[in-house]
Amino acid sequence: MAGLPLECILMSAYALSLTLIALFLEWVAGHAHRRSLRVSTTGFTYHADRDIGSYPKDQHLFPVFSDSVKGNVIYRAPASACNACPSKAACTDSNHGRQIERNLTDLEYGMKRFHRAGSLTLLALASLILVVELFRTAGLYPRIMLLVSLALLIMFIRRVAGGLIPSVIQA
Repeated sequence: MAGLPLECILMSAYALSLTLIALFLEWVAGHAHRRSLRVSTTGFTYHADRDIGSYPKDQHLFPVFSDSVKGNVIYRAPASACNACPSKAACTDSNHGRQIERNLTDLEYGMKRFHRAGSLTLLALASLILVVELFRTAGLYPRIMLLVSLALLIMFIRRVAGGLIPSVIQA
C-alpha cells in the first residue's frame, strides 16, 4: 500500500464507515418494520382465493375499503360478532369490529421510509467524498481504486433507492 496516499486511504475508510452505518440503519429499519407488521396482524390469516381474512375464532374479516393509489385494503369483522366475542378484550378495543390494513404494494411508508431517506443521505455523502477524493488524487492506481469503490457504492444506492422510488430500479 506504499503507492496510496494516506488521505486517499482515510477518505475511503470514512466513506466505507458511512456505508456500513447506512447498511446497519437499513437492517434495523427493516427489522422494526417486519416486527410491527407481525404484531398488528397476529392471529390473522388471509385467504387470497376468497379475498377475506379470518381469525382463530372462525370470524371472517371482509374488505370494507380499498385505496388503489396507495395499494391498501382495509378488512373488518362485523361489529356484532366482535362485540359478542369473549376474546374481544385481547383482540380489539373498537366497538366497530376488528380492523386490519393490508398493503398490496411494495411502497414504503412511515418510519421505514424515514430511515431509508437517512440511509440514502449517508450513502450520498459517502459517494460525494469519493468523488472529491477522485479529483484530488494523482496517480492511476488510487483513481482506479476510487472508481471501483464509487461504482460499487452507486450500485448499492440504486438498490436502496429502489424501495423508496420504484422507478429507479427500472431505469
